[in-house]
Amino acid sequence: MVNKLVPAAAATLALFLTQALPAAACGGLIAPNGAIRLERATTLVAWHDGVERYLTSFSYNGSASSFGWIVPLPAVPEKVEEGGGWTLQRLFREAHPQPQIFDLAFAAQRASPTTAEVLQQVQVRALDITVLRGSGQAVLDWAAENGFAVDAETRAHVVHYAQGSPIFMAAKYNAGRAQQQRLLFGDGAPVLITLKIPHPWIPFEVLAAGAQVQADLYLLSDKPVNTSEWRALIGVSGVGTAVQGAEGFTLEFQEKMTDSLYRDLSTDKNMGWVRKDSWLSYLTLNAPDDKVTYDMSVTPMGIVKVAPFGTKPMAIVDGTPMRARALDAPTAPIGTAMTLLLLGVVVAAALWILKPREA
Repeated sequence: MVNKLVPAAAATLALFLTQALPAAACGGLIAPNGAIRLERATTLVAWHDGVERYLTSFSYNGSASSFGWIVPLPAVPEKVEEGGGWTLQRLFREAHPQPQIFDLAFAAQRASPTTAEVLQQVQVRALDITVLRGSGQAVLDWAAENGFAVDAETRAHVVHYAQGSPIFMAAKYNAGRAQQQRLLFGDGAPVLITLKIPHPWIPFEVLAAGAQVQADLYLLSDKPVNTSEWRALIGVSGVGTAVQGAEGFTLEFQEKMTDSLYRDLSTDKNMGWVRKDSWLSYLTLNAPDDKVTYDMSVTPMGIVKVAPFGTKPMAIVDGTPMRARALDAPTAPIGTAMTLLLLGVVVAAALWILKPREA
């Protein structure tokens, strides 16, 4: 008996190690007899000019020495490699500023219907990672042949996800290599996946595992993201608002990339691609698992959109024959609405003061 277990990020992204911050994985974690548990997922997703970089990791607790996770992907990765060692912790600190007294800043080809095709195999610390292409059943058969124990729930989810995309990534923990590398049990390995796709895509339904889903997602984007078209059109910030159609999924924090954040992120391992002109957005998910039945994308306007899991990844934005394409229109800079309101008040006051008075 195996449970499909999730951290619940992006995520994530964000976008993960056993420290005093949320740990993570954006995928279905599986281990015999439910012997492994995760507490919270974190993911970092960065998208620019048709390239998505998806940084994810996880910390865990339990007694199993053999376990792994399977996550759907929207396309075949250009590269899978070890991600930055401190990036996710640094993003957490940025999105959760502390009072100055506590701040340390002062100190310094198609596969056949019956066979899964192995596309890539890499090692990241104690993880053996395989990228696969095939039908849901073919991927499940490969997993069984390679020591993955999969329960009925996870099996059904993999089959359903394969209707949207035939690409999956499977990671398996290698206890022997972890011991050789003197890794502490519970430590996650930050995995950085680079893909070419027209729109960002993040799987969320894989986090639903019979319990409350909690996840952190960090986004690096060319423009600020928002939760509705009208806010983006007139430049009203979406911070503090919920994503439409996603209970408990809220935009909590947003800022233009700062010099210090850029320096810290871009100098981390394999993170030199971070752009200085990016916007950082932080979203949290806290909802019952039966409400997390969707995956996520971001429209060209910067609007966070969700759609039922199993939807073809790019169709979340581009739509299907039965659903309209997401709106794409110019957006005002954040703060425009407030600036215009203040300007209106000043003009009204000036007109009132200058109004001719009867003697």
